[in-house]
Amino acid sequence: MAKDLESSSGKIAIPQPADPNRRQRPLPWHRPKSGSEDPDAPSRVRAILKSPSYVLPEQDLAFLARDEARGVRLQVEYLKPETLLAEHAIRDTVVVYGSTRISEPAAARRRVEALRQALETDRHNSNLIRELAVAERILAKSRYYEVAREFGRLVGSCCNSDGSRLVIMTGGGPGIMEAANRGAFDAGAKSVGLNIDLPDEQYANPYITPELCFRFHYFALRKMHFLERAKALVAFPGGFGTIDELFEVLTLVQTRKIKPVPIVLVGEAYWRRAVDVEFLAEEGTIDAEDRELFWFAETANEIWSSILDWYDACGEPLGLRS
Repeated sequence: MAKDLESSSGKIAIPQPADPNRRQRPLPWHRPKSGSEDPDAPSRVRAILKSPSYVLPEQDLAFLARDEARGVRLQVEYLKPETLLAEHAIRDTVVVYGSTRISEPAAARRRVEALRQALETDRHNSNLIRELAVAERILAKSRYYEVAREFGRLVGSCCNSDGSRLVIMTGGGPGIMEAANRGAFDAGAKSVGLNIDLPDEQYANPYITPELCFRFHYFALRKMHFLERAKALVAFPGGFGTIDELFEVLTLVQTRKIKPVPIVLVGEAYWRRAVDVEFLAEEGTIDAEDRELFWFAETANEIWSSILDWYDACGEPLGLRS
């Protein structure tokens, strides 16, 4: 064989490289068995091609949705955001938690006015009376939307021109999350949204950087990505979801499973009533020092300056003072 490859000059004659995409003569398995050989062969081949077992695993959505594939889904759900955030050079984040129900003041005011008009024609409707009372409380808290928006702008304004130095990260939904993303958007900065897939559709707010909006099935993986790059966590008034996320962080810091980070609760009056930490300390279910894992703030400037002061006190300044 080696002799056959030798040219008249004595050098090895190199054959033409094979075409990477096709052959001059098809291999036997490139053609299905002919019906002339077996009349039933074509229908049997079609049945095989249609069988779910023949679908490539990575293309078989029904298989990937099975309970047995949960481990694979968990890995992929971690890997996709991890990879894309790295590609966009997102290394450090400020995470903002807060209620989806706290809308911007104008929207909250319209809701109150609509309910008041409805009560004019149905003054004794107990449901309307209750809804109006709740709407008035939401209107009173709508100022936090503006605080969150201004805070997002402050953080966004401290970013580099590509917006990747320190970015706002939220749960991607409406309300307080929208406000924080919107503030970063106002400043021309990138921001991240980690949306969650729910039985009822939840649309991402329109102020997230499109390439940095991710959709999660598992709350646990979403929480992991909240904390993986977090340089600070800011919790505005919220309900079960906000409290769940907040206590996850407090527990991890308390038990030293993660390095301490600034944890700021916005709205002292709200949080002191929603979570009685003093009671927990008095009852001995937490230590007195655990009350110092967080602090309160009311304005965007207070939130931002206190985070910077915390890093200065730790001797690890962020270097982002304006």
